[in-house]
Amino acid sequence: MRARYRRPKWAITAFGRRSSRLRSESSPVNEISQQGAGVVQEADVLVIGGGLHGTSSAFHLACGGASVIVLEADYVARHSSGVNAGGVRTLGRPLPEIPLALMSREMWHTLPEIVGDDGGFVPSGQLKIAETQAEFEECRERVDLLEAHGFTHEKLIDREMVLELEPALAPHVTGGIWVERDGYALPFRTTTAFRLAAQRRGVSFHEGTPVARIEQRGERWYVQTPRGWFAAGKMLIAAGAWSGDLALQAGEPVPVHPEGLMLMVTHRVAPFCKATLGATGRPLSFKQFHNGTVVIGGKLIGVADLPGRHGEVDFMRLVKSAQTVVDLFPHLRHLGINRAWAGVEAFTDDALPVISASRTASNLYYSFGYCGSGFQLGPACGQLVAQMMIDGTTSLPLDAFAIDRSFAVTDASPMPSTAGHHPVA
Repeated sequence: MRARYRRPKWAITAFGRRSSRLRSESSPVNEISQQGAGVVQEADVLVIGGGLHGTSSAFHLACGGASVIVLEADYVARHSSGVNAGGVRTLGRPLPEIPLALMSREMWHTLPEIVGDDGGFVPSGQLKIAETQAEFEECRERVDLLEAHGFTHEKLIDREMVLELEPALAPHVTGGIWVERDGYALPFRTTTAFRLAAQRRGVSFHEGTPVARIEQRGERWYVQTPRGWFAAGKMLIAAGAWSGDLALQAGEPVPVHPEGLMLMVTHRVAPFCKATLGATGRPLSFKQFHNGTVVIGGKLIGVADLPGRHGEVDFMRLVKSAQTVVDLFPHLRHLGINRAWAGVEAFTDDALPVISASRTASNLYYSFGYCGSGFQLGPACGQLVAQMMIDGTTSLPLDAFAIDRSFAVTDASPMPSTAGHHPVA
């Protein structure tokens, strides 16, 4: 039996009376219609973007009582949310992201209770491998840093423990970091699960509906698309690599750029690897599915065609990744590649996402720029975004992800407190 969603404590009556506090008393719907722009479709909230963060936010907003319209230029889960490696990873996160990742991991372990589907989640554990003594010391420093901030989920393990976990690894490994409750899931299935759960709560999805223009009139937002105009009291921009252009329309330039992240999947091979693997000294994301295929990634950069809305594979870079796999698992040297692909993702200059209320306009919010690591964060960030939009406070601090931050790259990121509720400026 499908468990019913438990309404979180924050989901109070903000939208309970048809969201009167979100609606402007003088809506210019008639004005736009008189201009020949077509019928305006209205809701409490417009969400631009049908990836995991857009669908998760829409679901949680609907759980809070909002009427929601999601606008997706292509189809739901078309881009990074549907074609990523599926890592459910708290391991290796920047310090400001760790509270979000830990919150999200708890949601992954109870996903059927939230959306009625586990998204194909497998709690395989995540192992980051060190191949030299210097890399092992780097792992030790990482674990010490986290413990100094009160985080104990990453465990330093020696060579013997690494080989006990994964006996097929090459003997030159020197140790690593182990996180037991991490794992992987199926991206398209997960995003679809949030979409279906949102639809069951009344969310309307409009696929094949690219946004040409956004504008604010009074306190309401209006969005122009080939299918006509849409309007809402509040709007969330969660359009992945295309979010920067929309933020610019709102007068908020963000140092964000697209990358085409590549993955490849092998032919089937006998089971040899249970954990999801990464490497300390070179790019790697590696997992074997139950059917025997192996998915290989690790933020491998291909080509991003933003106007064409697709990514392209750079096979020379895939060769380097394949060599990494053979170095760690020599018995795979003759294993064939079945297919390879690339998805388009947004990267910020400081490698942190934008999860923020607008600083230049009212009733405008952002969730984008997850730098190739946003899949695991989707469940929690959707809930936090809904909190931010409904209550103006969040159960975890989001200051590090503000849209008006400096975006400067620093060696050490500040670690905010995680206690209590945090007002959104």
